[in-house]
This record gives sequence, C-alpha cells and structure tokens, in this order.
Amino acid sequence: MKPLPHDYDVDLIGGPQGYATISAPGLPDLTTAPPCEYDGPGDAWSPEHLLLASVSSCFLFTFRAVARTLRAEFQEVDAHSSGIVSRVGGVTRFADIVIRATVTAAPSASVELLQRAIDKTTAHCLVSSSLATPVTVEAVIHAAGASGTVDERFKRTA
Repeated sequence: MKPLPHDYDVDLIGGPQGYATISAPGLPDLTTAPPCEYDGPGDAWSPEHLLLASVSSCFLFTFRAVARTLRAEFQEVDAHSSGIVSRVGGVTRFADIVIRATVTAAPSASVELLQRAIDKTTAHCLVSSSLATPVTVEAVIHAAGASGTVDERFKRTA
C-alpha cells in the first residue's frame, strides 16, 4: 500500500433528467441513473447499487490483504450484499447493509485463521468504516477435509 493520504477524484456529467456518466482518470466511464424505486429506468447502475458494490468489493479486497498477512489460504469469496433503505430519524437513508459471504477454504487452510481474517476485515474495511450505516457480515467458511465438508457459520457487525 502506498503511504497515506490517498486522493480520489470522480467526475459526473448529466442533464435535467435521465442518465449521467461518471468518469475518473484511467478508468472506463460508467453510466448511472436512479433506480426504479425513484422513478428511474432501472437499467443502469444506481447510486444505491454502487454503494453496495463498494461495500462488497472493499470487503473482498480487504479480506485478500488480511488473509495474505495471516497466511489464511482461501480459494474464493462469493458475496451477496443487500441494503434496506428506509426513513431513519426523518431522513431517507440506508438503515442496514448485510454482506452474506461464503469463503471457500484452500485444502490445507485453517478455519480459525479464516475466521480471524473475516473478523479483521469486518473491523477494518475502509468503505464500511466510513459509513454511519451498520454493516453486518454473515459468513460461511466452506472447508473440505479428510472427514468431509464442514461449513462454519458466524455473524459480525462493523
């Protein structure tokens, strides 16, 4: 990782209605629009979907770094994120975000180390840590061993 602070810039261009284009130096443009729930077309990435995608991808990338440091070997992370938008204290906002992650352990992996990696990831993910909304991780560690397949399930909230 490069020394902090890190600077990020995003540009947006859009008119009085319809789609907008998000761009950043060196990245492909991204078309965005309001979701159906806000009378948008529903066929483009919405700010709500982008937030959940940010939480999910940050979980994976943080997990990779933590697992590498702990030498917790895994083959794959399959994550589904969902969020509930509601009125909280008179403000429409995400009231809850849940990441449901299945981590497939490498054949020689320690389930305990993978659990530690998930705990550290939940506590240190940059995007989740930057939100006022609680982010809960419901994780399953899928491990195959000599005695068959074991699924370890647990839940953590950042």
